[in-house]
This record gives sequence, C-alpha cells and structure tokens, in this order.
Amino acid sequence: MATSTRTVSRRTFIRGGVSAFTLTFAAPAFLSDIARAQGAQARNLVVVYLSGGNDALSTVVPYQDPFYFSRRPTLAIPAGQVLQIGTDANGRGLGFHPRLTGLREIFNSGRLAVIQRTGYANSSRSHFQGYDIWGTSDPTLKLTDGWLGRYLERLPENPLIGWSATQELPRSLVSREVSVSAIPNAGAYAFASPNAGAEATRERAAATAIASHLPAERPQLAFVNRSAQAAFATLDRVATVATYTGSLAYPNNGFALALRTVAGAMVRGVGTRVFWVQTGGYDTHAGQGAAGGGAYANLMGTFGDGLLAFYNDLRNQGLLNDTLVLQFSEFGRRISENGSGGTDHGAAAVMMAIGGAVRGGIYGTAASLDPSPSNPTLENNGGDVRYETDFRSVYAKVLDGWLGADSAAVLGGDFRAGGPPIV
Repeated sequence: MATSTRTVSRRTFIRGGVSAFTLTFAAPAFLSDIARAQGAQARNLVVVYLSGGNDALSTVVPYQDPFYFSRRPTLAIPAGQVLQIGTDANGRGLGFHPRLTGLREIFNSGRLAVIQRTGYANSSRSHFQGYDIWGTSDPTLKLTDGWLGRYLERLPENPLIGWSATQELPRSLVSREVSVSAIPNAGAYAFASPNAGAEATRERAAATAIASHLPAERPQLAFVNRSAQAAFATLDRVATVATYTGSLAYPNNGFALALRTVAGAMVRGVGTRVFWVQTGGYDTHAGQGAAGGGAYANLMGTFGDGLLAFYNDLRNQGLLNDTLVLQFSEFGRRISENGSGGTDHGAAAVMMAIGGAVRGGIYGTAASLDPSPSNPTLENNGGDVRYETDFRSVYAKVLDGWLGADSAAVLGGDFRAGGPPIV
C-alpha cells in the first residue's frame, strides 16, 4: 500500500503540481532527498543534440566519392580542404569538415568514435516525429517516456540526478517517476523573491520551515514538502556550479558556455549522472554555405571548438575517463543540394562518441552516393542515405557498456546485436 501511495503521489505531483512548485521556488520540478551512494567518481553521460537535422555528409565528408561532387556542385567541400581521418571498412576515404579542427584533434588522440549511417527503417524525415523517435527509442512511438528517463528511474533518488541545459525538458529525459532539472542558467537558479538582502533570507527561512512539516495523514502534501526541502538544499549546490570558470578559456557562445556549466557540475560533485546540451540551427534548407564560410561552417566551428574546450577541461580536471559524450541529431539530410543552396530532410545520420574510455575510430561504412536504383546503400529513389546501424544499438552499448544498466529493460527490447564497440 505504501508503494502504491508513493507512486501515485509522485505522478500526481509531476502532472498537476509541478507548475506551481517551480513558479514559487524557481527550482526543479521534482526533488527528493539525495542519495550519495554513487560516489564522487560516478560515470557521466553528456548528450549533445544537434537540433534541426544535421547534414551528415558535410560533417563527415566522403571526399573520394565522385557523386558527392556531382550531386552537390556548390556545397561540396573540396577534397584538399577536408580534414582527413582515414577510411571505412570498404576503403572509402573520409574526413571532417574543415572547421572541425577540434574534433580531428580528439579523433587523432584515439578518443572519438564516428558511427556512420545510424537511423532506423522508414525514416520519418519529420523534425517532431524524429525528435520523439530518438527520444523514446521507439520508431513506432508506442513508448511515451524517454530512454534516459527510463534509465534514471533505476538509480537512487537524487534531486540533481539529471540536468538539462535547456529551457524545456527534452523528450529523452521525460519520465513518469523521475523529474529532471531543467537549468539553462545556473547563475539564475535561485530562490524567487521580490525582495533582496535580509528580507529575502527571512522569506527563504520561512518557506524552509513550512516545508519541514510532513503530515502523515496527507501523504501528497508530505511529498511536496520533502521535495521543497531538497530544492532548498539544491539551490546552494547549483550556486557553486555558477561560479565555475574552467581550467581554460571556453569560446564565448551559448553552446560552449553550457558545456562549461556541465564541467562545473562534475567538478563541484553535485551528483548529476546525465546531462543534456542542445544547440540548434541545423535545419539548413537554404544558404548552407561553402566550405570556407557561411551558416554551416559557423555551426561546425561552434560545435567543434566547444567540444574541444570541454574535452581539454575535463582532462585537466581528471574527469575525462569518467565522461562519455554522445552526439546525435533527429535525421540526416538529402544527398543532392536543392535550388536554395541548402539540403532538405533526409534519413541516415552520423553519431559520435567522445571520452577518455572511448575506443576511437570509424565505425560502419559510408554509403555510395551513386543514384542508381540498384544501389543498396541508398533509399527514397536514391535521394537519401539508407541506415546501416540501428541507433538503438548505440544506445544499448552506452547503457550496457558505460552506464552498467540493462539496456533491454530500458529500451524495451534487445538491441545489443550490431552495436559498435565504442566503449
């Protein structure tokens, strides 16, 4: 009976009481007493999501494929500008976009895995459906909770067990049992009061005293008050993260500064296990730009330089071996450029994994971009790259091999077969 009451009250609170709680205290939606059993050196997962559908063929360039140049007469990156990273299993030469000097540095150190042609059958080519499919790990969308949310449900309760550096909670972290903190700005995470100084301090003390009342006859109110207690305790811990400046200078943009906050949370030991960092602008239907400049080159510079700073900071802090970065987007883009100097929604994408324990290299094979109907590596009448590696097999490898979870239980099926040995 006690278990049932706890479950109902948690769900009731999340569904009905969360808005009032967050507006009053400016704190995470669901908070409970922290469990520190994980220890200071618990493994971290940082998800980097490229919102909008990243053009995989401009990130990892098949510069030896003649059809790459004929199908992208203005967008193709000249072979001489590509940052070569080697060949796939079929001997096809691949390289990074010329603005990804930071990623090539990590790749050359053996700590970056490039996973080619990831996706699922019958790609939706829709931002919203693709986001939900990758978020729930279910192409049928029968599952509603996020795959990371389901993972967090299996961990000891901790008010900062997950941290999203976005205003809205991503689908991947949605759960019926655990509420994840959405804190885009650690410096603005504070007790909300119209007053300042001593008056604000007295108001916080009064609210803390109110939350100390845990009426046994009203379990839902007791649950809310326990959550409030943990919220107040969490405020001070997050404040320590806001003061973190890093062991080196980060680029001055939102993506890099979000990564710096993640590094600060690890260094300060607030107990977070899963972080979500998101950067947008990847819906490049028009004006994608050439290799040397333009919108996409700027995106690549922001992406690569931010990750290099984060990587080096963690290395300096002795946290690199405890951290795995997993990057993905909701789909790739079409092979041929369109009439607006851009690329439209496609299918298979590229994933990357970065970290001190990552087995770097190129996994999977690049597609042949020959538009012939008999080409098995393409789909949609030769317009899109066909997936080769089920994205859920990558999730499974992260869950089993890195986080020590039961991936079949979390993902709702056994997807371990075919997963690249990235960790």
